[in-house]
Amino acid sequence: MGIDPGLSVTGFGMLIQHKNEIRSICYGTIRPPAKESLAIRLKYLHDEILKIMNTYQPDELAIEDTFYQKNVKSAIALGQARGTLLVAGANFGIQCAEYAPRKVKKSVVGNGAATKEQVQYMVQRILNLTEVPKPLDASDALAVGICHLNQPGLIS
Repeated sequence: MGIDPGLSVTGFGMLIQHKNEIRSICYGTIRPPAKESLAIRLKYLHDEILKIMNTYQPDELAIEDTFYQKNVKSAIALGQARGTLLVAGANFGIQCAEYAPRKVKKSVVGNGAATKEQVQYMVQRILNLTEVPKPLDASDALAVGICHLNQPGLIS
């Protein structure tokens, strides 16, 4: 399971790998209610990701690591969302891996400075999807999952 964390929008993507073929089972976004308190939004995020995990039973969770942000408040909110998602994975009993955005882009596109649109296009190609996965949060989550599955020594 790949996750692109966010307090406003979190992208998720469920992938399955058989030999050298990676397929998407489902992907989408979770949008906590913006007008609620921080605690309620984090609980919503936690509960929704657990519903998805209970439905699709992932073996592992891969999440995008935080990157430098100019806005401290945004960085803290992202960290809180990431922490909530990591705890959900731990509560579900699966291992959680973290990947820097540049590593994800390098793994999927071959260029650590790739644009979101380039990542989106390559995710479509790798997963043999009929359309570009939307929104960007969902395609980013799929890219995180692809990056994880491409790691050497990963048993799938």
